[in-house]
Amino acid sequence: MSDLASLFRETFGADRLRRNVPLAPMTTFRVGGAAEWLVETRSSGEIVAALGLATRAGAPVTILGGGSNVLVADSGVRGLVIRPRGGEIAQVDAEHVRADAAVTINGLVRWTINHGCAGLEAWAGTPGTVGGGIFGNAHFGGRVIGDLVTEVRLVSRGGEVRDVPRDEMAFGYDRSRLQDTGEVLLSAVFAVSRGEPAALRLTARASLAFRKQTQPLESPSAGCIFQNPDRSRGDAVPAGIPWSAGALVDRAGLKGTAIGGARVSPAHGNFIVNDGTATAADIRRLIARCRDEVRRQFGVELREEIVYLGDVAD
Repeated sequence: MSDLASLFRETFGADRLRRNVPLAPMTTFRVGGAAEWLVETRSSGEIVAALGLATRAGAPVTILGGGSNVLVADSGVRGLVIRPRGGEIAQVDAEHVRADAAVTINGLVRWTINHGCAGLEAWAGTPGTVGGGIFGNAHFGGRVIGDLVTEVRLVSRGGEVRDVPRDEMAFGYDRSRLQDTGEVLLSAVFAVSRGEPAALRLTARASLAFRKQTQPLESPSAGCIFQNPDRSRGDAVPAGIPWSAGALVDRAGLKGTAIGGARVSPAHGNFIVNDGTATAADIRRLIARCRDEVRRQFGVELREEIVYLGDVAD
């Protein structure tokens, strides 16, 4: 990776590539170490260029979007971290809106409401970016964001850009093809319809109110830690317990359980919160405690929704 800095200086200028940058402030968990190298890109073209330079330098690449749903290792992340910033939203036609990967989901919701475009208003309050939402096929209220997508623009780690229709994205619960191929989202097209901004705002406010009532938004967290059990994957939940990871953690008596500065939220069993002193290692140990106890008591194997960045073994 000795050529990485010189390659970036030639293409991006002298100050864009930074070394040993703390990542904790860039995540909603507020924990983790530093990026060996970090570049904040300002356009899809810069994402493509950064990937190409990293490939030439032989540097591993990690994409960090809005910083939700991730846990950065205490030792940090080796290689290059690309953090897309900014981004644009445009109306393609009366039934479609295109948003760049770096656009926040909340920013997209506000834009569509202000422009009288219906379809995304219930996603108000969703943390993270369009890129992260597509990567993990974000879910809320029994819906997944992939259902609203008609097409995406992707770039391979080798720099090939292509437009991919929704039915080739392998969307599933917390899943997309991006997790398997290593491709990076540049933009996504969403289906919309005409709506009255006033009515759309009411739906958005109701969604925000629901989140505030049911989620510990006052404390640093990464969102839900575990996926809900899934009948289609052969899961079985004991009678009388909802098919919910949070309910299983709750019934296992783990709400409020703490390891170091990490605690299972008393408000929602599928959230782990940071009291301000937690380390990534504390959080990992608490995740393992919840998973092991639910397995022991109920025979249910919880699958993690959270994405680990860096060395998970440290």
